[in-house]
Order: sequence, then C-alpha cells, then structure tokens
Amino acid sequence: MELFEAIRREYQFGVGTIKGVARKLGIHRRMVREALSDAVPKERKTIERARPKLEAAIPFIDTILEDDLKVHRKQRHTAHRIYDRLRAEKPEIEVAETTVRGYVREKKLKIGLIHRETFVPQSYTFGQEGQVDWYEMFAELGGETQKVQAFCLRSMASAGAFHRAYPHASQQAFLEGHEGAFDYFGGVFQVLRYDNLKSAVQRILRGSQREETARFIAFRSHWGYAAEFCNPAHGNEKGGVEGEGGFFRRNHLVPVPVARDYAHLNELLLEASKKEEERVVGDRQVSVGAAMAAEREHLLPLAKEGFDLAAVRFPEVNSSGCAKVLTNFYSVPLAVGTEVQAKIHAAYVEIWHQGKCLARHERCFGRQQKVLDLDHYLEVLEKKPGALAGSTALEQWRAQGRWPASYDRYWEVLQQRQGEQAGTRAMIEILLLGQQHGAMRLRQVIEEALKLGCSDAAAIRYLLTADQLEKKKPEVVELV
Repeated sequence: MELFEAIRREYQFGVGTIKGVARKLGIHRRMVREALSDAVPKERKTIERARPKLEAAIPFIDTILEDDLKVHRKQRHTAHRIYDRLRAEKPEIEVAETTVRGYVREKKLKIGLIHRETFVPQSYTFGQEGQVDWYEMFAELGGETQKVQAFCLRSMASAGAFHRAYPHASQQAFLEGHEGAFDYFGGVFQVLRYDNLKSAVQRILRGSQREETARFIAFRSHWGYAAEFCNPAHGNEKGGVEGEGGFFRRNHLVPVPVARDYAHLNELLLEASKKEEERVVGDRQVSVGAAMAAEREHLLPLAKEGFDLAAVRFPEVNSSGCAKVLTNFYSVPLAVGTEVQAKIHAAYVEIWHQGKCLARHERCFGRQQKVLDLDHYLEVLEKKPGALAGSTALEQWRAQGRWPASYDRYWEVLQQRQGEQAGTRAMIEILLLGQQHGAMRLRQVIEEALKLGCSDAAAIRYLLTADQLEKKKPEVVELV
C-alpha cells in the first residue's frame, strides 16, 4: 500500500511519467499503471507473525506496568527488573530479555509512563499542516439527550476549523469527516497530524513508524497528502486541535444544542464554524476567514472524485430474513441463503443484490441487535398472516412511529367484518399497496376510509388510484 502511494505521489509531483517512475523506484511499468488506476492494490495474502513466547508473558507485564501508574515515578519497574521478576515468578515462560524490553517500551509509551517535557512553540505556513481529532459532546436529538462524537480538522496556519457530529467514531465517519473538511477549506493540506487512532493505525512500531490500516493508506493516497502521528500519550504534539475542541465546546455547545437529527445538528455546527471565521486569533493581524481565503491558494487541489467511503461485506441472508453486518443483523427482502453485498457507511447500512439497493437501514452500533423493516416481511406474512401481530418488525415500526393508531383501528374493522385471519391478510395486502404509493399517501387514504366506513382492500386500492382515473366527458347530443 505504501509503495502504491509513493508511485502516485511520484507521478503527480515528481518525474510525471510512467517510465520515469518505474526507473526511479526500480519496479515494472505494469505496477505503475496499476497504482495509477486505483489507490487500492489487488488483495494479496499476508502472513501475520505470531509471538507465541511473548503472548504468555503479556498479562504479567501489563499488570506490573498498570500498577506502576499508581506509584512514585522513581520506584517504577525498568524493563530489566520486569525481566528478572518474570524469570523468578514465571519460570515456565521462556522469553528473551530483548523481546521483553521491546514490549515494555511499547507499552510504556501507550499508557503514558513518561517524563515531563519542554514544549517548543511552532510556526506554520499556509497549507502546510492540519490537525485531526475526535472529541465528545452532548446534544438533544429528537427530544433525547445523547452523547455525540465530534470530528474536528483544524488548520494550523489560518486557525480555521471544521466540525461534524456522528453517533460513533467509526472509520467511515472518520474518512467522511475528512472529505467534508476538504470541501470546507477548498483544498487538501500537505500534511495532516493525528493521534494513534484505530481508524488509521493498526500497530505502533518503533519511533515514529506506524502500521497503518489499508483503507486509511488508500484514502490518503487518493487525496495526495502525507500523514504524521503523535507519540503515544503526547496530545500536546497536536495542541492546536486539542485546544480547538475545548474552545468550540465552551463557546458554541453551551447550552446543549437542540436539533431534530444529526443532519440538523451538523447544520448548526457548520454555522458555528463559519461564525468563527469572523474572529481574530491572538496577535494575528487578520480574521480567521481572511486567513482561510489566503490559505486556499496554497492547498493541494481536490480530487476529481471522492473516495469510496463505504466498507463492504458479503453476508448471506439467514433464516430470519436478515444479513449479519459487523455485529448486528439487518432485514432484507430476499430468500434465505442468498449472498448479498452490504455497504457500511457512517450513519447507515445498505444491502445490495444484483446491482440494486434492496434495503437501507440506520446503522446500529450495539451488538447482536436486529434492525428490521416490516416491508421486508410482507410477502412472507401473506402466507403466514398469524405471525403479523407478534412480529418484532411490527414492534419496531410502532416504536419508530411508522405504525399510526389509524392502522390498528382499520385492522380491527377488517377482522370484525372478515374474520381474524382473512382480515389480517387484507391488512397485509393494504400494506403492500403502501410500497407502491408511499407511506404518507397510504396513511391519508386509511384515515379517509375510516371516515367513509370502507372496510376492504379493494376500497383502499380505489381511493389510492382515484385521482389517476380518467372520467370520460359525456357526448353532446343535439335535441331536435
């Protein structure tokens, strides 16, 4: 993945020819063409290195280092002391001291067993660096107070910042937030600085080296910028965005913002970001907005097309009519055993089959939850009408407000006049009409039918299509 990024950057900013890139990097021209056609290499088998000897010692070492967080820094364990204790207390574990030293150093950096440092103020040129981070906030969405994850990208030269809210700090939200920020700033920064976020970093290596996730490398390569990562537990290395989150929260999120949904909340955050463009930061001579306008000329150009942000899985439809996507189950109107394509976005999940999107659900971030749509079960319920009353899909529709009281009243009328089973089957037939004419139109027609005293599916079908019927005008007859 890193090689593909180097090829694309060399072609875009370096020698500029396929032959030249191949000669400079010592690779075949075929690989250059492959990298230029797609930022993501074709999937290859990778072998993960096992650590069988160290794995047995990790719980013992972790316990010691976590206990060290509670004691005076001058009486904490060194790597050599941990190795001596390991030999004395766990003689059955045979592991080299160099292996223990390497792991102890990595773990100490991760949990913050470090000494205090002197920080050096930094100056930045336009378009040079942006900093990225997540922070938590609370918002009232649909009348309920919720904890929200907010993405922030801040320019270090202009002090402009972009904020966007998500229900969960997933990788799709992380990448989508970048694209929103690039659009807001009108270009791409040469370098973006990060914490060691799971969305970007799989494993911390020695020094500044990181084993990055494949999708993050492909995304970065697509947009053409470079990434730098802070040392573990060194939030000060991206102090600009760390301070931005606190400042924005104190000045624009107090009192708790009230919004209909996430789309409305993000509109409010964008308005607040634009309001900040009027501010003059510190001893600077121009406003944030004026600095952003000047910086726009120094940013890398936007890519012609956005990156495909959705993660893709290929589950099968189970006996409950659901496809398992990550840790949850989503209903789909297909036969059991059918393989489907699931596209996972930041806020929703789409189920595709044979090039068509058959289902779209709000993404669930729980575990082992079922997200069901009653529409997906109507054809099955025609054969099993008795299952409708107790179905989980109907219960979820009621909770979401998609099953109004008028539906229950009309269902009851149908059962009284046609019998329980026939009346339920007629109600299912009516719900199927809603797929053709829309839920809002069906609700209006059912309420109208209740007023008129109509009580069968044929009446509903007629009322749904009455406006479309053409009535012939009577012919003019001359009277003699």
